Amino acid sequence: MSTETDVLVLGGAGVDTIVHVPELPLPYADSYMIRPGIETRAGQSGDFVALGVSSLGLRTHHLDMIGEDHEGDLVRALHRDRGISLTEVPLPGGTKRAVNLVGPDGRRLSLYDDSRSQESDRLPEATVRDLAAVSRHAHVVITHPCALALPVLRETRVTLSTDLHDWDGANPYHEPFALAADLVFLSTTALDDPERTMRDIARRGRARAVVATAGAEGAYLLADGELVHVPAVTPPAPVVDSNGAGDAFASGFLFGWLNGEDLRRCALYGAVAGAYACTVPSTRTDTIASAELLAEVARLEARSASETAAGADTSGDPV
Repeated sequence: MSTETDVLVLGGAGVDTIVHVPELPLPYADSYMIRPGIETRAGQSGDFVALGVSSLGLRTHHLDMIGEDHEGDLVRALHRDRGISLTEVPLPGGTKRAVNLVGPDGRRLSLYDDSRSQESDRLPEATVRDLAAVSRHAHVVITHPCALALPVLRETRVTLSTDLHDWDGANPYHEPFALAADLVFLSTTALDDPERTMRDIARRGRARAVVATAGAEGAYLLADGELVHVPAVTPPAPVVDSNGAGDAFASGFLFGWLNGEDLRRCALYGAVAGAYACTVPSTRTDTIASAELLAEVARLEARSASETAAGADTSGDPV
C-alpha cells in the first residue's frame, strides 16, 4: 500500500501564553514586572512534534480539534506558514490553551486550561481511519479525543508512538496510550523508580522501545529487555527554555526510527534535537533541520570513536 504521509500526528494543537518569571517556584507577590514580556503563540505538544518531524524532512499531517476563535486562527496560520497539512475538527469549547511560566534557567511550569475539552469531543472515526490508512506512523498526543481514537488506529495496523509526559506511573488516564503504542516516551520527573515503570509498560503493552527523558541527565532507553543510559548532548547555544524539548526528542527519535536506524542511534538523534530545542526562546517555534541534526550526530560519533581509540592506545602503557 502506498503512503502519502510519514507521520500522522493526532491531538496536541493549541496556543501557549509565555510568561518569563524571575524564578521558579514563583513566590507570592501582588505583582511582578516582567521582561522580556508576555507573548502568545501557537504551539503545544502536537504542534511541536508536527513541526519537528516536518523540519527533518518527513511528510507530516496533523489532525486535531480546534476552535473557531482567534487562538484557532493562530494554529491554522502556524501550519499554513510551515507547510504542514492540517485536518481540523470543530472544538466547541474553543482552542486548547495554556500559560507557561519560564524561569531564567529555562525551566518551565505549564498551567493547562482543562476546560476546553468535553467528554463528548470526538475525532471522527472515518477521518482517523482514512488518514491512518495512508500513513507510515501515527504519533498520538494524550489529549482526551485521542484516547478514543486508539482502537481505530490499532485496526489500521499503523505503528504508534505516544508521549506520556510527566506520568507518575499510576494515573489510569495514561494507561491506554502507554499500552497501545509501539514507541513510548515519558519524563522521569514524577517517577520514583523510572526503570520499574518502563519495564511495566514493556511487559503489559506492545512497546518495542520505551524512552524516559531526564533533562540534563540525559535519557534511558529500554529495548529488548536491556536498559541503557543515553548521555545528554551539550546544547549548541545557551539554554533559554526547555519548552518543547521532549517533543523535539520524540521527533528526532522518530526520524531515525522511520529511516531504519538502530534504536540507540535513534535516541542520539532525539538527544541532539532536544538539546537544540532548549536553545530556542519560548516565543519561537524553531526546530532543528535534518542537515544540522545529521552533522551534529556525525561529529559526536567521530569524537566518541576518537576517544575510544585513544583509550585503547593507552590501555597497555606501563603503570
